[in-house]
Amino acid sequence: MKAKENYIKFLGTAGARFVMIKQLRSSGGIWISYQGTNLIIDPGPGSITRCALSKPKIDPTTLDGIILTHRHLDHSNDVNVMIEAMTEGGFKKRGTVFLPADAIEEEPVILKHLRPVVGSIEILAEKKHYQIGAIKFSVPSKQAHPVATYGLIFDFGFSLGLISDTKYFPELEQLYKADVIIINVVFYEERPGVDHLSLPDVQKIIQNIKPKTAILTHFGMTMLQHKPHILAERLSRELGTEVLAAYDGMKFDLGF
Repeated sequence: MKAKENYIKFLGTAGARFVMIKQLRSSGGIWISYQGTNLIIDPGPGSITRCALSKPKIDPTTLDGIILTHRHLDHSNDVNVMIEAMTEGGFKKRGTVFLPADAIEEEPVILKHLRPVVGSIEILAEKKHYQIGAIKFSVPSKQAHPVATYGLIFDFGFSLGLISDTKYFPELEQLYKADVIIINVVFYEERPGVDHLSLPDVQKIIQNIKPKTAILTHFGMTMLQHKPHILAERLSRELGTEVLAAYDGMKFDLGF
């Protein structure tokens, strides 16, 4: 019997509206396979297409769960398509969707006719712990963004944190201390008044968390213009930490 692979695959690494609109990077989200459990985080526009184009192909009907860190379009656009896949066209009631309350109550992103076919819908909240199959994760805090947004910390035998869209605040380093950290970095330079992280913010975060590996993703136009892989190499040299710039289709081994 073939051993189950444990990995993360970046179906997309687009951040901010113009990179998404122009599809300079895909906005497909992050796929996780761990001990036979399959999960997708933030399936934005084109997520289902990126599954089909993945090498090898990813079968979205094997999904067990979907996490939306928040309801913005670049993070939630394909959630209904992925629910259709997870429930095999609505014929099998199964799977769990995890999302903030405002994504299902105030301005719902899940169509009403699909809600009954999902096995369960769980509301994300600070300091709560969750599990879907073999995958365990917690929500350290709400992040500083215009809509309810949550970061995540996974337990894969080592800790893996995801800092979703947020402006910088000093508590980030303590809240998301992990062995591996994935960080959404939209701007090359600080942009006061806009609730997204910049490269200088990320440098501070990595310096203080001191993870074994940091993975940058969710790039805006200015990050792409300055070539994320070159910026990641520079941070690696300066900080003495492995810093990777995710690219569409990149696979990260969870047996690391």
